[in-house]
Amino acid sequence: MAKVLELPKLSPTMEEGQISTWHKKEGDAIEVDELLAEVETDKATMEYRSFDRGTLLKILIPAGSVAQLGQAVAILGAPGEDVSALLAKFGGGGAAAEPKAEGPKAETAEPQAKGPKAEAAIASGETPTAPSTDVAVTAAPPVGPAKTPPPPAPAPAAPAPASAAPAPAPEPAPGGRVRASPYVRKLGRERGLDLGRVAGSGPGGRIIARDLEGLPPAAAPALAPGPAKAAAPASAPAPGLAAPEARPLSMMRKAIARRLTESKQTVPHFYLSIDVDADPLSALREQLNADLAATAEKDEAPPKVSFNDLLIKAVAIALVRVPECNAQFSPDALLIHRRVDISVAVAVAEGLMTPVVRDADRKSVLEIAAEVRELAARAKAKKLRLEEMANGTFSISNLGMFGIDDFAAVINPPEGAILAVGQVRREPVVRGEQIVPGRRLGMTLSCDHRVIDGAVGATFLRALRRLLEHPTQILL
Repeated sequence: MAKVLELPKLSPTMEEGQISTWHKKEGDAIEVDELLAEVETDKATMEYRSFDRGTLLKILIPAGSVAQLGQAVAILGAPGEDVSALLAKFGGGGAAAEPKAEGPKAETAEPQAKGPKAEAAIASGETPTAPSTDVAVTAAPPVGPAKTPPPPAPAPAAPAPASAAPAPAPEPAPGGRVRASPYVRKLGRERGLDLGRVAGSGPGGRIIARDLEGLPPAAAPALAPGPAKAAAPASAPAPGLAAPEARPLSMMRKAIARRLTESKQTVPHFYLSIDVDADPLSALREQLNADLAATAEKDEAPPKVSFNDLLIKAVAIALVRVPECNAQFSPDALLIHRRVDISVAVAVAEGLMTPVVRDADRKSVLEIAAEVRELAARAKAKKLRLEEMANGTFSISNLGMFGIDDFAAVINPPEGAILAVGQVRREPVVRGEQIVPGRRLGMTLSCDHRVIDGAVGATFLRALRRLLEHPTQILL
């Protein structure tokens, strides 16, 4: 008996996912635990593996499309099995069957969904009503000058040949409706496209985001403004200005927007900054890398230690000495962690990921260096596992390689603090009674004031400064 495969929950906070790639095509035999597809979630690109054995009879959600959690994405069954009943129910990508558009009620469905609350939901890519992704869009009649009556009809004559009539526009779906998700409708509005004239390549002629790629606004008539669109949104460009480029939100960007907005709204941040003498740390790094190069085999690249590797180790030791900063808030108690798991911010093409270096206080600098390089490479390839990105106890964000002197980072909940690190700066410094060349390093600690008080944060930074200005302690 055929079975509908639904989009599973691949991360703890996942609500929707984008099918990045199908590794199987229709008609392929599927075994248990065989890789079906890759799904981009709010965390990373995850593998979707089969829990059943059978033949992939139908793919309901094509690659590049977004599916909601629990939405039907494919049908699995026996070779040649009749799945017409399932296609009738889930042919639009797992959404519930569309209500029939009948008379005036169907024509007013679109304006009714355009209140402020619905507009906000549509702008964020969410469906303001039911979780269905198939929405009936009634093509609005073009609005022209209403005061000028049409010219009188010519005298009855034989019908003009078909070649003399203007070329008809592509016909919309039955009932004047266009099958498209709220997200695709939003893209169409932003680009000024009439979706009724766009050919859909999805199941049942459904328009997907890929159908709009590379389609300039001039390729299809702009939607005529209806009564519900009398007032232009505040974000609309002024007449004569070029329209902005619309870049659809990735799953990762949506998660970043949601989590960091929540962090700034619910976590009381305060900030402490210090400036550290970086000459001793720089000298230690140069010596370590020189020794590693001298002892490396001829045919192998020597390992290297970065400032960030030394900093991770120093922060881990400082957290052991001041455990009150290795903590998080809960409604009933402050949770002081006994483990030191450092989340390291890594910039990727679509945003930011935070792989975690476990037990950083117990690892050597060389072990940390190798692990960070490996985690960063897999983060940029979006191959990190969920457990490698979760349950950190403290975060470090380093923008020194981009030439940033200092900045303040947003706390990554539920952690209680994050350290923002700038570049090592060359500048004049005072040593004794003389001004000499030196190197300085600026850092800012963002603290959750529910967890960390000012004196506690200052104590941590003092311990960190001592370690960085006497860096041989990091190696002990």
